[in-house]
Amino acid sequence: MFRHRNRGSSGKRSPYRRRNIVLSLLAALVVLLMLGAGGVWWGTNHYAGQVPRIAGALPSLPASQRPAKPPGETKSMTFLLVGLDSRSDLPTTGNAAKAPLWVYGAQRTDTIMLLHLTADMKSAYVVSIPRDTWVAIPGHGSAKINAAFSWGGPPLLIETVEQFTGVRVDHFGAIDWSGFQSLTDAVGGVTITVPNNSYDPQQNRHWTTGTYTMNGTTALAYVRQRYGLPNGDLDRIARQQNFLRALMSKTSDQVSLTNLLGVSRVLDAVSKAVSVDDQLSNTALRDLVLGLHGLGSGNVTYLSAPLGRFVTIDGQDALTLDPNSTPALWQAVSTGHLPAWTEKYGTSALLPATVR
Repeated sequence: MFRHRNRGSSGKRSPYRRRNIVLSLLAALVVLLMLGAGGVWWGTNHYAGQVPRIAGALPSLPASQRPAKPPGETKSMTFLLVGLDSRSDLPTTGNAAKAPLWVYGAQRTDTIMLLHLTADMKSAYVVSIPRDTWVAIPGHGSAKINAAFSWGGPPLLIETVEQFTGVRVDHFGAIDWSGFQSLTDAVGGVTITVPNNSYDPQQNRHWTTGTYTMNGTTALAYVRQRYGLPNGDLDRIARQQNFLRALMSKTSDQVSLTNLLGVSRVLDAVSKAVSVDDQLSNTALRDLVLGLHGLGSGNVTYLSAPLGRFVTIDGQDALTLDPNSTPALWQAVSTGHLPAWTEKYGTSALLPATVR
């Protein structure tokens, strides 16, 4: 079973609070994408203007020091998405996304995902990178990948991911846990089937086999559980992606021009929960939403970076990724050729139909 030790952050939050990291910006972005897919174009510019921008989120490195996009992929787009709850620990004025995103040494992100949109905007790939993956962090030696955010905020995390994967990151986004709850409630809850009984001692919550319509509070408990699951954090990653899959399907069913109140409610929740880099303009965000009219829930592939082995380094439990299949995975994702990768390496990294 995957084991975890306290991470020694300089922040004052308890280990339990640090573990309450949930879904990334993908939850909100999925909602926006499905608005475009449903043909809802009115008001997107207005709501895009309400989404907070993160100044200096992208690395300031020269282009020559960042990965180049593969030939023919200039129109594809890759987001680095993170989930964190630290802003919700700080005083706000009713809008969690307005509180400071990053304070040196105080925050680590436990949810890290790459979202790649293909050039034709008809397919998407979501790849989760386990938080305890041991990597080189520029200027800091080697450590768990989530330490990069603690030490250098979004720019250092992006630089680390780009160096680690060779994938060019076009944009960055973050969402906190209270925003995730609001998004879930905005679509009227999400239906999830739990196939196995489990008990989460940290949350003192029993899950029994069955199908649940989860509101924001229940969904948060579902996606943040790792204790009581056979593979700990790895099962939690699968739960997060499973929830995203269900959220996308639910949003597709609900959001339409015949439900204008619902559309307004969802857009309002998104704009209050999400932060994106300051290079993503209102026009670019609007065009992205409207350009994804052909993207449906069946065209999104969810997977996790293939595991290598568990290791203990300097007293820390960490993991490595499969040195054989992982480099090819990054190349497959950045070029939109994932089917060829799964044909060669199998489907074990893909999100299964049934998730614990």
